[in-house]
Amino acid sequence: MGNISSWLRKIFQSNLSGHITIVSGLPRSGTSMMMRMLEAGGIPPLSDGQRAADENNPRGYYEFEAVKKLPEGKYAWLAQANGKAVKVISALLEYMPAGYPYRVVFMERDLAEVLASQRRMLLRNGRQDDISDAELMALYQSHLAQVKQMLRQRTGMPVLYLSYNDLIVNPAPGIQQLDRFLGGVLEQGAMRAVVDQTLYRERSSEKELS
Repeated sequence: MGNISSWLRKIFQSNLSGHITIVSGLPRSGTSMMMRMLEAGGIPPLSDGQRAADENNPRGYYEFEAVKKLPEGKYAWLAQANGKAVKVISALLEYMPAGYPYRVVFMERDLAEVLASQRRMLLRNGRQDDISDAELMALYQSHLAQVKQMLRQRTGMPVLYLSYNDLIVNPAPGIQQLDRFLGGVLEQGAMRAVVDQTLYRERSSEKELS
């Protein structure tokens, strides 16, 4: 069994080479959970640990600070991303340079939950936001429509949209979709094991995880 696992791992790593897996979505939409799932499935994360785990995200943020420099045209870090997964929030996707073999896993979540999770995080951090929920909801909806339009028009950037809400309740179908999309031999059992329903703290009318 050990030899077979080793052989499959080699094939999988070979399939990964030359591709960059981008995990994207709104803040608080399940992107960190997806990064954990991909790591468990065999795709190493590109992250630097500068943003430590906290009460808002007790399993870690999986962020890579250099990604924030994309609007400045700084993307030399992409040389380190080959065969790895990196988190790029939806607002930065348009700045990803052409010519790289991306695969985008875009996390979607009930927007009422996203808003509730965002509010709760701000409160924990001792901050408040003056914008109303209705205004923020409209901004998010407009932003997502623009991002999806941009992704439809870009070549070389295939996208798989996955629902956080579905994954947290029943991860198996989404993981199977993800495995097909990424082209190979993800460790699906290990991925299912990292889905932590105790972190689903903002359910629809109340509704968290990032």
